[in-house]
Amino acid sequence: MPRPSRRLPTPRSMIVAPQPEAVEAGADVLRRGGNALDATLACALVQGVVDPLMSGVGGFGVLHVFDPRSGTHLVLDGQGGCPAACTEGMWADRVEGETRDGFGFILRGHVNELGHQAVTVPGILAAMAEAHAALGRLPWAELFPPAISFAEEGWLIRPHVHTVWTQNERQYGRMDYGEKLGVSEDGRRLYLRPDGSYKRPGERVVNPDLAGTLRLLAREGAAALYRGGLAAAIADDMERHGGLLTREDLAGFAPERQAPLEVGYRGRRYASNQPPGGGVMVAEMLRILERFDLVALGHNSPEYIRVVAEAMKIATRDKDAQVGDPRFVPVPLDRLLGDAYADACAAAIRAGEKASVPRLNTADPQHTTHVSCVDADGMVVAMTHSLGIPSGVIVPGTGFMLNGCMSVFDPRPGRAGSIAPGKRRFASMCPSIVFEDGAPVMTLGAPGGTWITLGVLQVLLNVLDWGMGMQEAVMAPRFVATSEVIDVSNRVARPTQRALEGMGYPVKRSHLTYAFAGVHGIAMFDGQLEGGADPQRDGYAAGVP
Repeated sequence: MPRPSRRLPTPRSMIVAPQPEAVEAGADVLRRGGNALDATLACALVQGVVDPLMSGVGGFGVLHVFDPRSGTHLVLDGQGGCPAACTEGMWADRVEGETRDGFGFILRGHVNELGHQAVTVPGILAAMAEAHAALGRLPWAELFPPAISFAEEGWLIRPHVHTVWTQNERQYGRMDYGEKLGVSEDGRRLYLRPDGSYKRPGERVVNPDLAGTLRLLAREGAAALYRGGLAAAIADDMERHGGLLTREDLAGFAPERQAPLEVGYRGRRYASNQPPGGGVMVAEMLRILERFDLVALGHNSPEYIRVVAEAMKIATRDKDAQVGDPRFVPVPLDRLLGDAYADACAAAIRAGEKASVPRLNTADPQHTTHVSCVDADGMVVAMTHSLGIPSGVIVPGTGFMLNGCMSVFDPRPGRAGSIAPGKRRFASMCPSIVFEDGAPVMTLGAPGGTWITLGVLQVLLNVLDWGMGMQEAVMAPRFVATSEVIDVSNRVARPTQRALEGMGYPVKRSHLTYAFAGVHGIAMFDGQLEGGADPQRDGYAAGVP
């Protein structure tokens, strides 16, 4: 029998994100005449309500937008950087270990991830406001009602939210993320049951304080957080509890406008963010892997995994040693992305050399979120934002948690990622757009700590080399290599694992069916929109006719 014909209307716009409530909000904005940027911002505001350890106005992020109508293509970096009171060696005597995937350091007393000293300038709202002022269509205040409604009326705890709260991070030397929920009185009231246990899937979280904060931001704009009453409340709470962040840090922050970093890959152009963002890692890996006939190796075959994993390790090694905030550390982009270096790296991989990426200890944090959106006028927006490691700090009466981004700075002096006043951390966030003949054909990004770049890479390869559709590409089994170990998902065949071990690789199998970053994206080939939502999260792709 012939295949039944499609009954659904063809979408002209689309949005995809890991939270169903956030997708719903963004799709509604598109239906009401908002553009892709408006929808992305409304989606992101809801994400901050319904994923309180992942994101929020107390966090940071990167926004990548392409608008063919105005000829705009830019990246806004909303990383706040270290407070001015920081010094390079202030925690040098507290180092106990480094995470195996390179996402942070373990310090005695968890001072870099818990409490007021862990907080950096929350830059994401400033980036959102600047982007909206330049390219938004709907009024700023009209982007807030869905988030206000979910905060005021409540939202249901979803499976992935509960997983984040309850997963065991102590085994790696970190605090469990759920422990951050009970640090403050407000956190205990919002997220814990009367007996002190975490609220469970299906239970409701009602947050009137956050609804009030969002109303304030809708009315007064981002200035309320950086120079107004909300800034004063944050700074006063920091001063009372020995924090590093001050009024001056907040008032002095502005997002950085960047020209996108771009490299070619098999006749197309890959575009993402500049250092200290993760775009350079994806770009470097693509430059190396373009020198291989990956399809001839077989998808996820032992040799395919070996080749791609070595490119991952090389890019991770180079990131650790040479990529930081370019205002403080010269980043040799011309060399890292040049033909000569890509040729040399590819030759080393062909010769069977193994790149070394040593670590001090192990942990795999992955608390970030992403949204991608395309509208009927061709505007494409990709935004990744996060709390990093949540600090547990909720300033009384505000309803939102502040970031714990100091956890990723290297406490050892003299390194690319060492602490310095105003310095931004390396962030694996890489909101990406792929172009063909000057037109966008794909946008994607992911939450997932230092796995973000590696997950995005594999979805790019799945689409561009293997011809997969977007949903198939994000569902395909993944692997990562950010240390001496190759981590594989539980759907990578066991004979493949044994073959890799026979090549001399330590291999760690994840118990998860879907693992290693949560990639979400939209393909736009031939003018047809196809969304892909990573099944390890709770979201989906919504098309709008």
